[in-house]
Amino acid sequence: MWWDMNMNFLGRNLREWLSSLPVFVVLLGVLLLSIGENLNSQLNKLGNHIWPDYHILRLDVPIPSCDPNIDLESEVTRIVAQKQQEAANDPFGGMFGGDDINESAIRESLGKQVLLCKMKHEAAQKTLEQKTPQLAKFVSVDMALSALSQFRRDNNQIFLAIVFFVCALTATLTHHHIGLRPMQTVLDYRFGLSAQLVANIALTYSSYSYLTNGWASGTLIQNEHIRWFYLFGFATLTLATAFRMLTIPKDAKPGGTIGKALLSVPLFAYMAISSARFFIFETDNPQGMVLFVDKIMDQASLFLNIGLYIWVGMLLKQTYLGEYIFRVFKPWKLPPELLAFVAVVIMAVPTAYTGASGIIIIAMGAVVYAELRRVGARRNLALAATAMSGSLGVVLRPCLLVLLIAMLNKEVTTDMMYGWGIKVFLLTSFLFFLVSLLAKQGPMKVAPVSEALMPSLNAFRPLIPYILIFVVTAAAYAFLLDAHLDEHTAPVVLPMIILLLLVYEYTIKHAEREPHETYEGEQRASSLEMSVRRATTDTTVHIGALLSIMALSLTVGGVIEDSGIFDQVAAQSDFFGSVWSAMIALVIVLVIIGMIMDPFGAIILVSGTLAQAAYSQGINPLHFWMITLVAFELGYLSPPVAVNHLLTRQVVGEEEIEKAKEETRGMNFWMRHERYVLPLTVMTIALVLVAFGPLVYMEMF
Repeated sequence: MWWDMNMNFLGRNLREWLSSLPVFVVLLGVLLLSIGENLNSQLNKLGNHIWPDYHILRLDVPIPSCDPNIDLESEVTRIVAQKQQEAANDPFGGMFGGDDINESAIRESLGKQVLLCKMKHEAAQKTLEQKTPQLAKFVSVDMALSALSQFRRDNNQIFLAIVFFVCALTATLTHHHIGLRPMQTVLDYRFGLSAQLVANIALTYSSYSYLTNGWASGTLIQNEHIRWFYLFGFATLTLATAFRMLTIPKDAKPGGTIGKALLSVPLFAYMAISSARFFIFETDNPQGMVLFVDKIMDQASLFLNIGLYIWVGMLLKQTYLGEYIFRVFKPWKLPPELLAFVAVVIMAVPTAYTGASGIIIIAMGAVVYAELRRVGARRNLALAATAMSGSLGVVLRPCLLVLLIAMLNKEVTTDMMYGWGIKVFLLTSFLFFLVSLLAKQGPMKVAPVSEALMPSLNAFRPLIPYILIFVVTAAAYAFLLDAHLDEHTAPVVLPMIILLLLVYEYTIKHAEREPHETYEGEQRASSLEMSVRRATTDTTVHIGALLSIMALSLTVGGVIEDSGIFDQVAAQSDFFGSVWSAMIALVIVLVIIGMIMDPFGAIILVSGTLAQAAYSQGINPLHFWMITLVAFELGYLSPPVAVNHLLTRQVVGEEEIEKAKEETRGMNFWMRHERYVLPLTVMTIALVLVAFGPLVYMEMF
């Protein structure tokens, strides 16, 4: 492609200069600013420990304006004379209660004022005397960090807008938006790009309406610069899409069919076009589209964290950590099914921190797939495990989705949901293990302990430095910056840890010089700089594709919300007839919502609509929300959309998908479609048990 051509300056192509570099600067800037913010807080604590009055000393000391050396008797005489003059000039002759002038009271009052004035001057002088050169230097550092912290808080939305539009533009120019199938033929490109053009035109018009309506309101527009970002951002995407329509890739296959071409249209375009039909043509509210897209700015830090998580995954993909971890299991000669189970369970931990399976697939799916393939797992099983790699951890502590549910619904608490979440996690993990055995291709045997233990321990030794780097870095954040590794700090702590792992690999360990097993198509960077460049370049398209879907799914939620469908259902308490029919209807609707919306937007929508209908039918709130989380995960794995599978294809590449099809040609139905039916079977059984198991129990007891 034209912008992948090498430039003469430092050997970088146009894409790296205009896309990867700006995103790298913003993401790295967010990391450094977050460190500055935590360091600023710690400096304040240290300052208060060294100087008890540091909270006063760090500010400019106000000098009292009063005079502590006034002549008391002269001032009393002046005030008495002034009062006498006022009494003489009183037009009413004192008829409204003029009092005699009390010189002693005036003298006493002035004396107290002079005493207070002296105390203020003494306090100010004492404070000034404590302002030593050492304190001044300390305060200057503190103030600089405080300014940086404020800069980040004030500009989070700008950072997100830059990342969102640069990455969306990259995904558009590289044809990496997520669709039901990739664009391959000339007709696919024409349909896909035409739909994107219509979607971006609608979003540009909505952005224009959003801006002009703000001007027409006659009131001060808050964050007007963000509205300009929308206008110029979507306008640029429109021009880029129009340009790509004129430059269809030369390797596009001729011909094509309308059916496949429609499947090639990116999901965000379908969402945008359906939203445009509702907001622009049905309700005559064109600004409504961008009003709901703007909700991502209300949670700018959250969506920036999503970008950081994706960067973590792409950086982790460049390390040898995954290979070293799986080497520990290799001596045991685990069957592929058992190894896939281990991988899915391990991935539940990072999923719990990110709070969404789609994010973890984009971030770490390539690592899971690569390591399963490296040890010989068949492609379809590796694809199934990758698609499910983020599905089990959304119910575990400290998942952000659970926190959001508890914030929006006072009927449940995080402790209640995390407690039952562990049980649901154990259930789904056990089901994955059982169902994966249906297609096992060999005996479920492992190597004897006497044969495997020592090689496994030897394989564990290279992991010790990685563990030490992880522990020391996390401890440094915890003790030096008071940033303990949790759902709030993980997005800024983990990238630093992975960057340090890369530094270790390429400067101390020189892991790139060691012999490594590779699977077909795998590529490794040859230097630290190249690994970070490659990771950031991969990050840009994934952020653009994922945030586009998340932003436009909010507009779909807006269509559902403004149409009032769920409100009508919730208002009719006898609409379902019984708790069983209500449960069936709710499960179906929740799965459908999981197909078309990102989890954070879906939680907000369901909290104000379906949740109330469920409560009115006597469904326990805790039960309902556990059903919701499992139903969403089934929705993300279910055709025709199957977002988790689309994201899996995004990270492993279309070539691997085609090879998986060739690999299973002529086999039975399960083997041919294992990457779909294995996750679907697991999550369907789990959903049925979670949804209807408690109802059966209550009926019986």
